[in-house]
Amino acid sequence: MHFLDFIRTKLWTLLIYIGLMLFTSLFFVVMHLPLYSIIFFNLTFLVAYTTLLLHEFSKKSSYYNNVLDELELLDQKYLLSEVISEPDFLEGRLLYTILKSTNKSMNDRIDYYQKLQSEYEEYIELWIHEIKTPIASAKLIAQNHRTPEIRSMDEEIDKINNFIEQVLFYSRSHLTEKDYIIKALSLKKIINTVIKKYSKTFISLPITLELNIPDYTIYSDSKWVEFMLSQIISNAVKYLDKPHKIISISAIEKENSIHLTIQDNGVGIPESDLRRVFDKGFTGENGRKYGKSTGIGLYLCHTLANKLGLSLSLTSTLSQGTTVTLIFPKSKMHLLES
Repeated sequence: MHFLDFIRTKLWTLLIYIGLMLFTSLFFVVMHLPLYSIIFFNLTFLVAYTTLLLHEFSKKSSYYNNVLDELELLDQKYLLSEVISEPDFLEGRLLYTILKSTNKSMNDRIDYYQKLQSEYEEYIELWIHEIKTPIASAKLIAQNHRTPEIRSMDEEIDKINNFIEQVLFYSRSHLTEKDYIIKALSLKKIINTVIKKYSKTFISLPITLELNIPDYTIYSDSKWVEFMLSQIISNAVKYLDKPHKIISISAIEKENSIHLTIQDNGVGIPESDLRRVFDKGFTGENGRKYGKSTGIGLYLCHTLANKLGLSLSLTSTLSQGTTVTLIFPKSKMHLLES
């Protein structure tokens, strides 16, 4: 709060005061009072009025500057009314009351929508668990009747299962910190688990799988890592349109990290789309051309990688293929199991 800004708010009061002083001085002149009496009278009131203005400015500027400082320090600006004190002047108390009222109203709305969100998430999780039962039954039937048509249906069931898993992980993605256990894991074992899940697809297309995975130890959550790798491999499979389809999975150890690379020789991604591949809902040119993309898989992978302290990157060349790299820190600082 600047002094000149404060004086501008008092402009009408100052004009009235100056007019009153001039009128009083003229009245005293008409009454033939001595000049020194008129000057003394005006100086006394000028000093008194100036003192009142400076006191008011000091009190208000101190309070409002403190409010601005608190606002600047807060990450969540709506908590301002919780950290500022109630002032002892009328305008400040009115502002304080308004802030308290609006903050309470906003918190009530937030609570309402959080409750709706929680109920929706509970429903989604319940629905997913319910739908898994008929899917499991359908897979069992498909495994017991190995005709070409049933095998094709079995592959579609796997796709449905993958989409359902994606929905489940999406609904939990903002609660990752409450649903993971960081511990030492065998990278080779995790890769084998994910590959087994897609083994039928690799055989039926067919896809040549090139593996070079030493038995490195990583520190992360097995469930979330398996989900990320499943999404990455699923994307690679979707866009393999060459006669000789290849997916290469390799890992190398560096000084402070382990780099896991998944590379395919598919259609690749246009350079203009690369900077947005991790954006939520972004399908890009390939998604519109092939009609197979939801724009959620890579977004979820990127979100989960950030929350788990991992690094995820993607490079691609159109018509040559795509390479996705997942980097795991080697530090045991990530080991949080009790």
